[in-house]
Amino acid sequence: MTDPAAKDFVILGGGTAGWMAACLLAHQWRDRGAKVTLIESKEIGIIGVGEGSTPQLKAFFDRLGIAECKWMPACDATYKNGISFHGWSNRSGYESYFHPFPAPIDSHTAAKFFYNTRARRTGRDVDAHPDRFFLPALLAATDKAPKAPEHFPFEPSYGYHFDAHKVGAFLAGHATENLGVRHIEGRVEKVERADNGDIAALVTEDGARIAGDFFLDCSGFRAILFNGALEEPFLAFSDNLFNDSAVVMPTAHADDAGLPSQTKATALSAGWIWDIPLTTRSGNGYVYSSSHIDAETAEQELRQHLGVGDQGEARHLKMRVGRVRNSWSHNALAIGLSQGFLEPLEATALHIVMATVEQFIGSFEVGGYTPENRDSFNADIAARYEGIRDYIVCHYKVNRREDAAGIDYWAACRNNHSLSDDLKAVLTNWYIGGDLAAEIARLDISKYYSAISWHSLLAGYGTFPDDAKITPPGEDIVHHDMDDIGRFLERCALNFSDHAAAL
Repeated sequence: MTDPAAKDFVILGGGTAGWMAACLLAHQWRDRGAKVTLIESKEIGIIGVGEGSTPQLKAFFDRLGIAECKWMPACDATYKNGISFHGWSNRSGYESYFHPFPAPIDSHTAAKFFYNTRARRTGRDVDAHPDRFFLPALLAATDKAPKAPEHFPFEPSYGYHFDAHKVGAFLAGHATENLGVRHIEGRVEKVERADNGDIAALVTEDGARIAGDFFLDCSGFRAILFNGALEEPFLAFSDNLFNDSAVVMPTAHADDAGLPSQTKATALSAGWIWDIPLTTRSGNGYVYSSSHIDAETAEQELRQHLGVGDQGEARHLKMRVGRVRNSWSHNALAIGLSQGFLEPLEATALHIVMATVEQFIGSFEVGGYTPENRDSFNADIAARYEGIRDYIVCHYKVNRREDAAGIDYWAACRNNHSLSDDLKAVLTNWYIGGDLAAEIARLDISKYYSAISWHSLLAGYGTFPDDAKITPPGEDIVHHDMDDIGRFLERCALNFSDHAAAL
């Protein structure tokens, strides 16, 4: 009797998303007879607009049994404690803040942070800046790696910075050499459909026909299967995420600087710049709204920020921000840029790839390898996109950047009222001094971003009453000893080593 998992999976497109999907499918079902084929054309370049990750990428490599010492050196990878935001607020004392990846050690300080933010929201003069409360902020500020020794009883949570092209190549080698994935080079020119609307086969330009039971669209923004053959509608997020373009260029590391263990996101006149440290270089890119600034001016602004003048070549990219209506349509799954794109502010691109493929694996198995759970799967993935989008939109909505450059970008972001009901509920709760952690639990959105993340974002901008309305805390307020919290974090940090040395 044939194992129901013995399906032929055909993936259109390589890159990091395609090879990640190939590895996950083959790892899960190869021993049960499944076959995975990946078709890609060397003529088609890889977008590669992001080179950072969330902690889910560590879980991906752990699942495949690939040690950091194997893949990180091959991909110029470094460790990432989180993201620091600079210039998103002009409020004194809140010009920058750090967004940590929540970890078990944070349970010792999070409640105090939540308490102080609520006290300050209700007009009490207490310290509520997130950087004072969490270990990852201290590790990032001192260029330390989030790698704990055996005697430290708390496992840190961290992501990576990496060369996306090299990660794709590394995964391609692992998939073909260790997992039996078949690799075909060729350009697909035709998609054959069955009578029931399913995809039957892909036909390359040289006439090769690759049939399969299930197809994955990893063809990038072209979305050959989903926007092409299957005509799956694309839902744009342009009404509340204005950025649609980017200009990118690498720079050399500063000779006199340590190796950062954080991504930096710096606000400019019509968007923001990422600074991602690799072992060999720094990756830089300006994500901006073409409605507020043209490509040439954006490039000049990036060059000025980097201090490179006319040196080096810049690459310009257009971004299609939004998602397909259904990520699973007929016998096909959209992955990566074919599925959707949320600007790289929170480095969620590979997170969504992994979440989508893993949830598909679970839904397909539970449903007897049939479309039985397709509708619930699509609803869950759509909710994930909406949840991540809300968090990114909040960065722009609550910005406190007063820009004198004459560009109305940041004011337009603040004045944007195209918000989801969940985001409206979060902001209302914050501004009225409510229990935000309880509200996030009620809304059931902590699976996308935790209460620590929401509190860090809103407090990090200084989204509190004006200083003139802040009063000294009375006896009815618990006075947390900030020096004691600082000593606790500093003693914890003694367990961690310099970032460059750890690599």
